[in-house]
Amino acid sequence: MRDLVNNIGAVTAIAPAVLTATTNGAGVDLLPCNSAAIVISTGAIAGSAVMVPKLQESDDGTTFTDVAAADLQGTFPAALAAASTVKVGYKGFKRYIRPVLTLSSGTSIAASAVVIRGDNLKRPVA
Repeated sequence: MRDLVNNIGAVTAIAPAVLTATTNGAGVDLLPCNSAAIVISTGAIAGSAVMVPKLQESDDGTTFTDVAAADLQGTFPAALAAASTVKVGYKGFKRYIRPVLTLSSGTSIAASAVVIRGDNLKRPVA
């Protein structure tokens, strides 16, 4: 039987919360995996909020820069919609990634972000 649960690691980068400002997610160490994806889930949007998602990468877990479009599998929407889920793959080579949700207008949005680490070199994944 195929086994997914023991072959991936899920790390919360932005805990579920009502976000009222730009939020930098926690940097997630991709060592020792060979693939990753980011999953962003949203709830209610208040005050016509516009929240723009992006992914950043880093060699050291401290200095982050935006991921080039060529290093993404799929694309982020221009703005997050209410009660939706977005997934985008990362195919770059940096050790750390983090999601960033930028509130460009409005009041707030309920959201969370999880990094899924796959193709792990050591299994089962904790």
